[in-house]
Amino acid sequence: MKVLAICGSPRKDGNTEFFTKVVLSKLKKSDIETEFISLIGKDISECTGCYYCIENQSCSIKDDFQEIFNKMLKADVIILSSPVYHASITPKLKSLLDRAGFTGRWIANEMVDESSSYNWKGTAFSRKLVAPITVARRTGQTFAFSQLVLWATVNDCTVVGSNYWNIGVAGAGGQINAEQDTEGIGIMEHLAGNIEYLLKK
Repeated sequence: MKVLAICGSPRKDGNTEFFTKVVLSKLKKSDIETEFISLIGKDISECTGCYYCIENQSCSIKDDFQEIFNKMLKADVIILSSPVYHASITPKLKSLLDRAGFTGRWIANEMVDESSSYNWKGTAFSRKLVAPITVARRTGQTFAFSQLVLWATVNDCTVVGSNYWNIGVAGAGGQINAEQDTEGIGIMEHLAGNIEYLLKK
């Protein structure tokens, strides 16, 4: 059982990373293999819509995307975490997910004629568990959270929730103070428990 966490925050040791690692720490205690990837310093360009992936089942842009994408394919669970920027996930995480979604769809399917309807066979991510996490100082989490849920559901994944939305409240005045959000920490710990439960099922 492998859990891969991808943190889209550009701040090292920031609030989003803190909440993500709360989940991973609890999973490790249950002897579940985990890996944490920060997108800091990663070169991930946006999708250009070139449709190279349709015929080649791979992305035409050669950067750090390929290594992360291959790890996503091998994981049983993907945790996607992002701070909230103007009610949205970070641009680098969005670029990663856009390219992963396109490439993953065309690994499992072929494009049909304009006059035909699709009978999708799933995607390269079918039936993986996806746990979204968003963090903001006050609001905007739910729209960013929805972006991650929409990516998971269009890619044939199962979304893992908690006893509340998987969100953290931290960062007022630019502070790194996630440890003060005790309710958020509890939500993340419960999320880890749900991930473990579903993995073992």
